[in-house]
This record gives sequence, C-alpha cells and structure tokens, in this order.
Amino acid sequence: MFLAQENLIALAFAGFFGTAACAQTPADTNPPPAILPLESETAPELIAYPPLAEPLARGVVIIQYRAAHARIMPVFGKAAADVSPRLSHLHVTVDDWKGTWAHTSEDPIILVGLTPGPHKVLLEVADPTHKILTSTTVNFTVPPKKP
Repeated sequence: MFLAQENLIALAFAGFFGTAACAQTPADTNPPPAILPLESETAPELIAYPPLAEPLARGVVIIQYRAAHARIMPVFGKAAADVSPRLSHLHVTVDDWKGTWAHTSEDPIILVGLTPGPHKVLLEVADPTHKILTSTTVNFTVPPKKP
C-alpha cells in the first residue's frame, strides 16, 4: 500500500510538470508587455478647481488641479514621449501673456502679485515634446486690497 501511494504521488508530480512543459509553445515564450501601448491608453483629462477663497481674499491665487491618465513629472524629450503610462507636464499661461511656463509637479499652481480684477489661467497638459493633449481655463477675480 505504501509503495502504491508513493508511485501515485510521483505520477501526479510528473504529470503536472510534464503537462505544463509540453503545453508551452514558442508563442508562450514571448509574453505580452507589462504595460499598455501608448496608443491604447485613455486620453488625459485635466480637472482644475477654482482658487481657494481664503488666500484669494489676500491676493494669493492657489489653483488645485488633478490630471487623470497622465503623470505630471519634470521629464522631457522624444524618448520620454513613448513611455507608458503617459508622462506629461502642464503649460501655464496667465491672462493671455506671451510667456508660458512648464509646471512639472502635482503641487498646486500658486500666483501672487496679480492686480485686483478678473483674470484667467490657461492650463494645458503637454507630452514631453510639448504637444498639447488637453486643456482647461480657470477664471477668477482678485478682490481689491483692503486699506
């Protein structure tokens, strides 16, 4: 009886590993990549929130935002544009100024020194080669300074 159980265990062991080895085909030796091809990723989305009220009353503009399907990082260049999940940064333009700057972290956008009155900030998600992927505009009014 002991010998029969030992043989059954050996057969089961050999059958399990033997079948797995025999079932493998050349196609199985090239598994799919661990990441999705960039073309199949969901398009980035950008959600920007109105400036925080308390700092705005003091003339400090703090714009919080969230980027979905894009990682905001200080990475640039053609090679970085092919990385998945998608790498990106923000282009920030205030009041149609000719200058734009790159915001490369997920920290809020902070502006000081704007004159009292209406303003707008254009936020653009850009890939590492600066190609614009999506954008949104935040409109707000800086209140007059109290004497």
